Amino acid sequence: MSYKPTARQVQALELLGGPATHCLLVGGSRSGKTFITIWTIVFRALASPKSRHAILRFRFNHVKASVVHDTFPKVMDLCFPGVKWELDKTDWFVSLPNGAQIWFGGLDDKDRTEKILGQEYASLYFNEASQIPHGSMSMALTRLAQKVDCITKQETKPLRLKAYFDCNPPSKGHWLYRMFVAKRDETGRGVSDPENYALIYMNPGDNAANLPADYLKRLEALPARMRLRFLEGRFADVTENALWTLEGIEKWRTQDKLPDMLRIVVAVDPSGADDADNAANDAIGIVVAGLGMDGNGYVLEDLTCKAGPATWGNIATTAYDRWAADLIVGETNYGGAMVKHVIQTSKRGVPFKMLTASRGKAVRAEPISALAEQGKVRHAGQFNELEDELCAFTTAGYTGDRSPNRADAYVWAFSELFPGIVKERTEKKAVREYHPPSGAEGWMA
Repeated sequence: MSYKPTARQVQALELLGGPATHCLLVGGSRSGKTFITIWTIVFRALASPKSRHAILRFRFNHVKASVVHDTFPKVMDLCFPGVKWELDKTDWFVSLPNGAQIWFGGLDDKDRTEKILGQEYASLYFNEASQIPHGSMSMALTRLAQKVDCITKQETKPLRLKAYFDCNPPSKGHWLYRMFVAKRDETGRGVSDPENYALIYMNPGDNAANLPADYLKRLEALPARMRLRFLEGRFADVTENALWTLEGIEKWRTQDKLPDMLRIVVAVDPSGADDADNAANDAIGIVVAGLGMDGNGYVLEDLTCKAGPATWGNIATTAYDRWAADLIVGETNYGGAMVKHVIQTSKRGVPFKMLTASRGKAVRAEPISALAEQGKVRHAGQFNELEDELCAFTTAGYTGDRSPNRADAYVWAFSELFPGIVKERTEKKAVREYHPPSGAEGWMA
């Protein structure tokens, strides 16, 4: 079996081999961006004896799982079947027969970062660059400085230094958009050499011949924000004062083994659905979350459903049993003690804590969004519908089409898991926002 690039991938190869120093492949999921870029780096390495190249992601575990153990071996098998290579699992680099090396690293690990950036490189590849902070990328770029020759049958000449980037497009507020589309630096000024920042859009439709038959249909069924990013491959407009962003969620997403949990809760945000006719009602938000031994909170499962009490009560209590949870928490403004009754009717004796919404949705959500921004709340997997609702929350309120039941349940869950922090942040906000009534100066004196 050999590799045959699609028409769009041929165009991408031409861009990566062109004159621009910085090249971005941007677009939807599984369009071949990573494969094409690794192919290019291996080709450069084989043409340049004793050259060094680095493939970097924000987290080392992610580059190890997705590149070292997956895409890189596929590229070598399909595109360079006769080339022997050896992987050093101590320092995590590949050695090629001509003495060239390809290093793999994560920019979140201080010790590994210092070790990797103690060397100079002829190529740097920022894989899934939307997850990488601008400062980390800028620091790594200082090591794009190795002088080495490229040897071909026709000539020997210096190998051009190259920085490669790929991403599923985040919002227009991200540094990738500023750098490659707006051609501006972090201060907002235009870059001095815009011709050195080139990009090409690659979407899964361009790679349909290499995808399962139903893959594009699954992408088409995603919520609007996710579809824009993973199917259409377009940068999203910036939601003013957004509490969550896709790139922020992505930054702290984890596919690793989870720590042991100190506490696990099942949170329920109810609606008025009944068992007989619930098609027109809002969904019942049901989210499972845990507080890890590492002090971080984790979204474990989103079980949100559109169903009546008999069904959603069983879903919540089954999740309680499956996760060996500590309790179920539920917002009781809608129907008062009805939620507690449904839960304990479904499973007698389940500990249940009633929560009351005394403030608006955005005010309740802000302390949790602050925790998420710091990496104290992480998503253990992909939760597309939930993340779509979170990204529609702003400081002014919720901007989505329907009630954010998944997001509300998420907020209740982490409010229970981080009660002290949430209480402190909420009280400080209330103090900051307090304004005395007109004419009150006298009695306040």
